[in-house]
Amino acid sequence: MVKAFENFEVWFITGAQLLYGGEAVAQVDGHSKEMVDGLNNSGRLPIKVVYKGTANSSKEVADLFAAANNEKKCIGVITWMHTFSPAKMWIHGLQILHKPLLHLHTQFNAEIPWDSIDMDFMNLNQSAHGDREFGHIIARMRLRRKLVVGYWKDAKTQDHIAVWERVCAAWADAQDMLIIRFGDQMNNVAVTDGDKVAAEQVLGYHVDYCPASELMEYQSQVKDEDVKALVDEYFRIYDCDESIKNDGRTTNYNVVWNAAKAELALRAILKAKGAKGFTTNFDDLGQTDGSHFDQIPGLASQRLMAEGYGFGAEGDWKSAALYRTVWFMTQGMENGCSFLEDYTLNLNGDQSAILQSHMLEVCPLIAAARPRLEVHHLGIGVRKAQTARLVFTSKVGKGVTATVVDMGNRFRMIVNDVNCIEPKPLPKLPVASALWIPQPNFEVGAGCWIYAGGTHHSCFSYDLTDEYWQDYAEIAGIECVFINENTNVDDFRKELRFNEVYYMLNKALM
Repeated sequence: MVKAFENFEVWFITGAQLLYGGEAVAQVDGHSKEMVDGLNNSGRLPIKVVYKGTANSSKEVADLFAAANNEKKCIGVITWMHTFSPAKMWIHGLQILHKPLLHLHTQFNAEIPWDSIDMDFMNLNQSAHGDREFGHIIARMRLRRKLVVGYWKDAKTQDHIAVWERVCAAWADAQDMLIIRFGDQMNNVAVTDGDKVAAEQVLGYHVDYCPASELMEYQSQVKDEDVKALVDEYFRIYDCDESIKNDGRTTNYNVVWNAAKAELALRAILKAKGAKGFTTNFDDLGQTDGSHFDQIPGLASQRLMAEGYGFGAEGDWKSAALYRTVWFMTQGMENGCSFLEDYTLNLNGDQSAILQSHMLEVCPLIAAARPRLEVHHLGIGVRKAQTARLVFTSKVGKGVTATVVDMGNRFRMIVNDVNCIEPKPLPKLPVASALWIPQPNFEVGAGCWIYAGGTHHSCFSYDLTDEYWQDYAEIAGIECVFINENTNVDDFRKELRFNEVYYMLNKALM
């Protein structure tokens, strides 16, 4: 189990009926307990599975699902039909269930005992048609769920359950997620804006505005000894030139000092408000009367992302929320994640790639080597000034990047598999960056992203795969399109058109 998820649990409920007598029900119960113990002891599941018993009637199903709704630790329900469980007894329970649902189609025994199989065995081991009965009622009720098919002891089956568990954890985290906006969106930018009310209805998180003046109140309370301790931490864990370390006697040291002070102020206000993410805007850094940040809080944003705070630049609250979800989902994984922006193109035939970066705010969790703390002039925004930042290049490897856009009548998630490659040195561009080739190649990957209306901001992970985002979109009930090695432009454009018709009809029928 992953320690970060130790306060979560997933409930396992087995379906059966009393037709075969109490002895059969006892066997069902024993098999279920053994399966749950096996799943928990496999070492492959990040979240504990808790067996909640066998449901043999409509009342038992409804009571179990009502209890799941009311238990905060429960983030999802796994159902399995050991034997034939009449689906009408699941209707009322499924109508009230608000937690994510996984239907596991498996069997207690792996193989048919050819020499000894008899009618008693047949009556008891009926997952082959019990799960079809259960699957029918879910389909008829038009309910969202994940279906995992395979033997419960197989690593492949367990890995599919593990993916869903992580997504459930991130979904639970989003239901009380508060994103704070320091400043508004960048003026006239469409793609980073959207309907905050609809986002809370559909995706769970809440977005609030916070004036920079309130943030400055927290900055005024930061103590010098705390700033000094944080600056010393910077010098201990990051590489930097010795000239920056001249205690209080250089301009660059003072820039780093002020960056540390901004980090402490941001962390304090986020903690006080219980926020899980934030956005900034380079045109709103406080008043000009001295109560302001002297630089964009880029270093603070980089470090807070590494701690799990969601972040979106230029007021991009959807990216801030999505980054928090990516970070939360990947706890215990090794390779890292970050908020990124499509910065500039490198058109080089089959190796055509996109340089991913931002002015400053790229998370050091994706760094290939120890980041360097540097100070350079930043000539953008309301306060053009010397600015502290962490400089590094990303690891080489495969990953996946995602974004959510507001299409007016729905949210659309766009997911692209990418291949991070080795960049050339950037001696005059001192920023953190990644260089990737969108799959299946630059022309198709970039083209389909644009056809789908994708943002220039996205949330990237080396550890996630398309399956995570498929499960997330299923739980959320939002559109999701994938761009990967199998993508064809013509087919992708047809999918977008078919989706448009589907959602228009869906809205008309509501």
